[in-house]
Amino acid sequence: MGLKFGKGLTKLALMTATIVLIASCGAKGPGPTVSPDGKISVTVTTSGGATGDALAYRVIFAGRPVVMDSPLGIDLDNGSIGAGCTVISQSASTHDETYPVTAGKSKTARDHYNEQVITLQNSEGITFDVVVRAYDDGVAFRYRFPAQDGLDTIDITGEKTAFVFTDDHEYWGLHLKGYTTSYETDYTNATLKNITPGDLTALPILVKVDDTVWVAVTEANLTDYAGMYLRGCSSGDNVLRADLAPHPDSTGVKVHAKASCETPWRVLMIADHPGRLIESNIVLNLNDPCAIDDSWIRPGKTAWDWWSGQTVKGAGFEGSMDNRTMKHYIDFASETGLEYMLVDAGWYGDHRNGEDDITTMIPEIDVPELVAYGKARNVDIVLWVNWRGVDRQMNEAFPLYQSWGVKGVKVDYMDRDDQEMVDFYHRTVKKAAEHKLLVDFHGAYKPTGIRRTYPNLITREGVMGLEYCKWSDRITPTHDCTIPFTRMLAGPLDYTPGGFSNTAKGQFTDQNKEPMTQGTRCHQLALYVIFESPYQMLVDYPGNYRGQPGIEFLRHVPATWDESKVLEGEPGEYIVMARQRGDEWYLGGITDWSPRTLNVPLSFLGAGEYAAEIYADGSDAATNAESVTMSQKTVTSGDAITIDMKPGGGYAVRLYPKK
Repeated sequence: MGLKFGKGLTKLALMTATIVLIASCGAKGPGPTVSPDGKISVTVTTSGGATGDALAYRVIFAGRPVVMDSPLGIDLDNGSIGAGCTVISQSASTHDETYPVTAGKSKTARDHYNEQVITLQNSEGITFDVVVRAYDDGVAFRYRFPAQDGLDTIDITGEKTAFVFTDDHEYWGLHLKGYTTSYETDYTNATLKNITPGDLTALPILVKVDDTVWVAVTEANLTDYAGMYLRGCSSGDNVLRADLAPHPDSTGVKVHAKASCETPWRVLMIADHPGRLIESNIVLNLNDPCAIDDSWIRPGKTAWDWWSGQTVKGAGFEGSMDNRTMKHYIDFASETGLEYMLVDAGWYGDHRNGEDDITTMIPEIDVPELVAYGKARNVDIVLWVNWRGVDRQMNEAFPLYQSWGVKGVKVDYMDRDDQEMVDFYHRTVKKAAEHKLLVDFHGAYKPTGIRRTYPNLITREGVMGLEYCKWSDRITPTHDCTIPFTRMLAGPLDYTPGGFSNTAKGQFTDQNKEPMTQGTRCHQLALYVIFESPYQMLVDYPGNYRGQPGIEFLRHVPATWDESKVLEGEPGEYIVMARQRGDEWYLGGITDWSPRTLNVPLSFLGAGEYAAEIYADGSDAATNAESVTMSQKTVTSGDAITIDMKPGGGYAVRLYPKK
């Protein structure tokens, strides 16, 4: 029936942990767990709530309450864990480790925290732990059930976990129609009182406490468990309570597990500016170390046939799902220096039919021939597959793809994150790693950091991306300016940027073939700096890129980074970022429909002079969105650049040391 936790998940991997305190405590609970820099503290108490005996926690940042006494606990099919419990013991430790990041927003990540493990027992004699960590950029906690006599299985129906904020704060959140979801909809910007018990709210959610306190709620290390959502609470306008995705058997049990087991981490990212949340690696840190040989993993950019409708121009033939069209796109990838070509839905059958055989090819497609053609041009092949076919055939298909020379799979249409589906994700990335295949999940839930453990999980969707331009007007510059502060906090996103048929406000028309985008050409260029994805798309067809202003920037911009900095920004309004790869820096800025002029210091640069290749909105970009002004200048770290962005505009700069 239920899926089981693996043996490797019964212990916390603390490579450099040092036990600093072991003690008993009184009825009020342990003392606070404080971040290494002393600014954040989280305190667990057994005397919170209206009845005075509820398990609860509170969080303080820079001396100010951020989350007030908030319930903790687990609901079981035969009772609950939380109220009326007694603290048995507590232990505290510290951990400080810097590890390499295979592909992402930084070359390395520092995992530095203080931790308490609080062991409790309820009135029925069940023992469980609340594990609490305090980082400089947030706090996290999880529940853990050690092995114990009389407790063989654990059937979880829900959590008492909640987040009680101090006031009716402003928030940005994704409200969904149900648990069957691909996380593809518009973000709501309102205040917390507007989140009702009926609002199923996806993670992450961003909360603005005030101008100097920002909090994002999400989860990390979602393993053999149900995905978490948030709902409003009828007892208070400022309360968000946890809700778990239902198990497919619909019995009311959300998670079937064995003791011992542990839940995912419940995470509060905390900073004095929303840009600091974007820079954080806390979600990655809360996952287990890399479990595979990652030397073969190759981040990069890819050409793609699907978004444009397999458009081919100037080659003397009509594009379709056939080898001739795919070779046309491979040629473009090669001449542009792209590492990949994604052969999308249709190469083996009906993309909606999960019963089709994913090891066969339609007569018009010969994958091994495409692999050989691409290899001669330094372009690798990735294949689209329906998840049901993967679930049924991965043991056969993945070795076959490896034998063909395929380098990755784009797995689509899952649209769930119940315990059974979460298990599918883990089985897929593990099996793919065995056969040196990258994985890009579409129709996906938000990231929870397992790419640290399995970095072949190179990116995922879980966002309303540029594909929506084919059938709607929902992909606006405002949406683009919201995503970095919300969805991207959880991890990389396969938004698929780069449309070159750009339109000013009021000029856009949705169309399935050769789609348009809203906003300027430079807005699209800057998305390659703003949006994190180690497998990054060039969404348009070759003929719409060749000879066009901006293609040189796309040729050079990397897909993975050594360092990332948010220089300025406000959710839903604008953002400016700088990212480093090797000795080069890239700067990108985007704005909503409001024009903006910003003066951006270049203090992030190293010593010496840099050549700046600048791509800016043309003077007429407010009406001609494809207008680009290209210029070059010499700059140093003591200089500043004036960024002038037209409505829906952007700004992109490549900076490299002058020889």
